[in-house]
Amino acid sequence: MISSWLWNSLPGPALVRLLILLVVIAAVVLALFEYVFPWVSEALGVQETTVEES
Repeated sequence: MISSWLWNSLPGPALVRLLILLVVIAAVVLALFEYVFPWVSEALGVQETTVEES
């Protein structure tokens, strides 16, 4: 699941390593939703489409 290099390079016992990884993952997800995805949406010109009612 996780590379041994990354896991061994983190400081502390296993619980601290897990908490560090969870914080890093949360920061990456937040950065994606706040900065990357809106920029990609504007760059690609994605149009919002809706289904019309008949």
